[in-house]
Amino acid sequence: MSAEPEEIVRRRSRVGGRTVLIAVGAIVVVAVVLLYGAFAGWFGGGPITLVGAGATFPFPLISKWSSVYVNRTGVRVNYQAIGSGGGIAQITARTVDFAGSDAPLSPTERAAAPGLLHVPETIGAVTAAYNLPGISTGLNLTGPVLVEIFRGNVTMWSDPSIANLNSAVPLPAQAISVVHRSDGSGTTFVWTNYLHRANAGGWGTSLVGKSISWPVGSGQLGNSGVAAYIIQHPGAIGYVELAYTVQNSMTVAKVRNPAGSFILPSLNSTAAAAEGAAPSLPAPDADWSQVSILDAPGPDSYPISSFTYLLVYKELTVIGSSMTQTKAKALVDFLWWAVHDGQNYSADLVYVPLAQAVVDIDAFALQSIRYNGQPLR
Repeated sequence: MSAEPEEIVRRRSRVGGRTVLIAVGAIVVVAVVLLYGAFAGWFGGGPITLVGAGATFPFPLISKWSSVYVNRTGVRVNYQAIGSGGGIAQITARTVDFAGSDAPLSPTERAAAPGLLHVPETIGAVTAAYNLPGISTGLNLTGPVLVEIFRGNVTMWSDPSIANLNSAVPLPAQAISVVHRSDGSGTTFVWTNYLHRANAGGWGTSLVGKSISWPVGSGQLGNSGVAAYIIQHPGAIGYVELAYTVQNSMTVAKVRNPAGSFILPSLNSTAAAAEGAAPSLPAPDADWSQVSILDAPGPDSYPISSFTYLLVYKELTVIGSSMTQTKAKALVDFLWWAVHDGQNYSADLVYVPLAQAVVDIDAFALQSIRYNGQPLR
């Protein structure tokens, strides 16, 4: 046979090269999709990743759960601490498998996400954390004084309203620097509800919520952002979840409770606030918007304590195609473990383990979850 012209050979070589490149590219794309699908649990086998987002308040505990649980089961839990408002937005949009929120759903939020269950995961405290060089933990403060500070009416640490509560403390003539959350936050919801209860006239309902228009102060992202600001700015005061203050060795105030006692936030004083809450809790799929353990009775109760919640759909197929039956079962199993065995990790991180009566409510909620109408436990 005669040799092919050189130009034809070159053309075939180029075409063949493109064909090989296209084939290799297609193989790579398929491999990536298969790998991602395996990690997401699309095919019912291989590692499963559960995706959650929301409150920063319980993040240290959820992070601990995640590290323990993956070692025990191989199931990964990817929780993004973006704030309660962000978590509620994402679970409403069905872009995550579960959400975290320190604030229960409002009636409007509940209507926008029918079928969401409230699953209390732990109990924590919101502290009045401050940075006053030379002044240790335990400065006495009251709800009404905190209202005046956060409204910008009390601007100096030596103000008589603070000095009268701390006669033995040499308060400096230093300006107060208020810091608050900049993101939609369940911690803000708890804090602003407390201020409203302390002085409804001075802190009206327009200043209550996960995200408000603050009268004064610097906004920072997350509990960690507020904590960092306080640590870095002498004279600062802000509200921070207790676990963050312990981890960062921050100074916090004693806050006067309804019994008239000035109480330091702690595991015991938060537990005292939560005692007796279970009998009044609603059904998991009911309206939780009025649930609160703020200003709980008892001489030892810390007055700014709160449940924090996991939010999960009762019918998991509403999440869409990313939620397979295998993944749904893994999600319910993780949540079951979190509210049972996972409670053993709470106290070391300064969260209050759930009382058995609350665990029973959670168990009922998780047993009600379905995938395409079929129970998962």
